[in-house]
Amino acid sequence: MHYLDIELKGIDENGNEKNYKLSDFKGENIILYFYPQDDTPTCTLEAQKFNEALDKLKKFARIIGVSSNDIDEHTDFQKKHNLKFILLSDKLNELKKAFDEHKNHISDIERTTFIIDKNGKVTKVWEKVDVDGHTDEILEYFKNN
Repeated sequence: MHYLDIELKGIDENGNEKNYKLSDFKGENIILYFYPQDDTPTCTLEAQKFNEALDKLKKFARIIGVSSNDIDEHTDFQKKHNLKFILLSDKLNELKKAFDEHKNHISDIERTTFIIDKNGKVTKVWEKVDVDGHTDEILEYFKNN
């Protein structure tokens, strides 16, 4: 199965539960970021950085966060930190495994960000992301491409 067709439970920007496929966003650029765990210090900081840069980033792409947390944990995380982007629950690591082919390293996807273009093609990958300055790197990428 192609990664665009993998269906996952998620919550939208308003905390409403839905099922999503990345193909639902064809025609839009996507910033798809994988993170280890809801509500841990670094993951929270990363989500907050995306939230703070949301107005700038949404001019270029939709932000979607992915972890193996369940929907209830995502809902709590989103509410607690007032996150305004989609969070997907990849409990079985289906999406994570599908994106392994786009990585340079053999290791598991840890904190990794993918840019997916309007046609569903991965155009940029950041592995082992340092959350400080990462949203600036993404903005710079879009401004130069």
